[in-house]
Amino acid sequence: MSYFSNFSFLLLLCWFLLGGISTKSYGQEILTNYKEQYDKTIPGSTARFELVGKYAQALYFHEKQQEAQQILQENIRVAEKQGDKANAAYLYAILAMNAQLNEQTKEATKFITKALEYVQSTDRFEIKAYVNYCQGWIYARNNQEARAVQSLLTAITWYEKAPQSPTKLSRLSATYKELTSIYASWNDYELQEKYSKLTLDVAIQQNNPNAQFDAYMMMGYLYESEFAQNNNNIYARDLAENYYKKAIKTYEKNKDVIPFRSDLAFVSNNLASLYLRAFPKQYKEQATYYANLALQQAKESNQSNFQASSYGILAEIALQQNDTKVATGHLLSALSVINSTNLPDKNTLLSIYESLAYLNETEENYLGALHFNKLYLQTYQSIYDQDKLEVSKRLEAQYEKDQQKQQLLTLQLASEKKEQQIQLMKTLGLQQQQELENLKLLEENQRKKLEISQLETETHAQALKLSQLENDNKRLDIQHFKKTLSYQEKVKFYFLALAIVFAILLLVLLYVFKQRTKSMKQQRELYNLAIEKEKQHAKIATLTALLDGQEQERSRLARDLHDGLGGLLSGTKIQLSNLNNKISTDNKAEMTKSIEHLDNAVDELRRVAHNLMPDLLLKYGLEEALKEYASRMSTDQLDIDVQFLGYTNTLVQDKQLLVYRIIQELVNNALKHADPKQIIIQLVENTDSYLVTIEDDGCGFDLAQVQQSKSAGLHNIQSRVQFLKGELHFHSERNLGTSIDFQFPKL
Repeated sequence: MSYFSNFSFLLLLCWFLLGGISTKSYGQEILTNYKEQYDKTIPGSTARFELVGKYAQALYFHEKQQEAQQILQENIRVAEKQGDKANAAYLYAILAMNAQLNEQTKEATKFITKALEYVQSTDRFEIKAYVNYCQGWIYARNNQEARAVQSLLTAITWYEKAPQSPTKLSRLSATYKELTSIYASWNDYELQEKYSKLTLDVAIQQNNPNAQFDAYMMMGYLYESEFAQNNNNIYARDLAENYYKKAIKTYEKNKDVIPFRSDLAFVSNNLASLYLRAFPKQYKEQATYYANLALQQAKESNQSNFQASSYGILAEIALQQNDTKVATGHLLSALSVINSTNLPDKNTLLSIYESLAYLNETEENYLGALHFNKLYLQTYQSIYDQDKLEVSKRLEAQYEKDQQKQQLLTLQLASEKKEQQIQLMKTLGLQQQQELENLKLLEENQRKKLEISQLETETHAQALKLSQLENDNKRLDIQHFKKTLSYQEKVKFYFLALAIVFAILLLVLLYVFKQRTKSMKQQRELYNLAIEKEKQHAKIATLTALLDGQEQERSRLARDLHDGLGGLLSGTKIQLSNLNNKISTDNKAEMTKSIEHLDNAVDELRRVAHNLMPDLLLKYGLEEALKEYASRMSTDQLDIDVQFLGYTNTLVQDKQLLVYRIIQELVNNALKHADPKQIIIQLVENTDSYLVTIEDDGCGFDLAQVQQSKSAGLHNIQSRVQFLKGELHFHSERNLGTSIDFQFPKL
């Protein structure tokens, strides 16, 4: 099944060989446009000469060779009458290429020789380059590729010297394409890549979608060929895919500018073939897509070769899927399309016959297999006979070429001998003439030497005088320079000293200003601290006086209640007890109840008196007073627990009383507002401070609301904590209880 793998290569090779000529699918509209432009130009003008080449090529590719030949000959006769033969050389070159395409080799050689003769007398570099390009193009089609490369490289040299023009880049691109096709046939991938990239660069500079499409195709073919040589070169395969896709994208983006659908069919076939041969099986869908795309475009442009290529690729895909019927159908379609052309390609027919014979044999259709094998043998025999004829012609041409080379070498050797003899004779004559001239020059030199010696003597005397004057001037200059240098050094020293003094003064002023600023800041801070301290002392004194007054008042009230009201209640109880023995039995129960009320009143009075002035605090300290207070306030529904941790009883009595009052106020607030079941009082003595915590399990409260209320009880507590130089903290949540702690230093 080699037909499918190699068919795209055969098509692309043909495309390269026609790289410098426009496609034969010129539309009638383009031909009409050229004719209208040609008729509008003035005979003998540069515009007409530039246009006549394109117009003649368009006529030629529409199989109007006689008309094209006639137009070229008419314009050549006009151009030959001009002083500058550049236009004549240009038209002869086009005439030579058309003759070569008609396989009129002798006529092509005659016309290109005439073009080369005329181009020698012109200084238009672009025309020189184009004629050399045409010569290389003709050499390439006569299998003289080495000469073709030499002519094409000469053309590039002239193009590089030529000024910019509307046609320069397109013609340079055609030259690069021709070199690319030659190096492709030589499998010289390095040079092929070089000129392919140059073609692409020129196409991008032109902003010509047609040229870009051709360049992308060449780059794709280059890397596909590299991959064919080494199937492990995945990088080359991916580059080929990338450039083929760029060519398709360029076509789709510029459909209006690239009107030939055969171009899209061509590149699609190549990409489908690449997916089929080089990529894994999962790329079969891409191969099928591009093969169908190529087939559609080839049908629309009536390109039989491209249709056959598409059918061949689809047949191989079907065969890989073991669908021999579909494969056979595609091959028969390809055969039908190829036979519909005037000159079917025999290599293509050979591959199709071989594939059909194989498929018929696989399907056990031996009659069909025999039929296609016979066609295969007949086609192979005709190709073999043609190949032998071509080999014979090529050997004869090579023999003639070798003879021509030998004759040329002989003529060159004879010419070189004659040139050497003439050169020797010229050399002898020149030697004699040179000796005579040398004698005359010797005499003249002796005479001039005398004159020069006299001049040297005079010059030496003047030089001595000048040297003395120069020495005197130098000595004066040195003295002046020394004085100037001394003065400058003094000035520099004074300026340096002045700058140093100024810098020192500035530093001193800055230091003094900084110190004064620092001192004023410290004094301001000390003053503020003193004012703050006085305010604190005043506040403390006020609080001390307030608290002392409160405690004195509490102590007086406690004494009055205990001594006055307490004694009165005790006396009343004694009298009622004496009366209880004298009254009747009926009234005794009420009297006993009254006495009990008096006892309760005495207990309540005692409790109030203790609250006003705790005697245990004054006698035994804070710990005993708080424990007695907790025991006294505890009931069946309330448990008050007092804990002292690390307490050494070194707290002064005044501060003990303040702590007692704070705890007493906080416990009373809890009993009044929280309805707790348990209260814990904890005092912890640390190294440098005391921490007191009062916790209850009551209903809690809203801290923000309490702080906004500014109650007298809270104010008293905060005042006492401030007096202790401590900090007070509240922690409470609704229905979760309350924790209040305050901390104050020992000193």
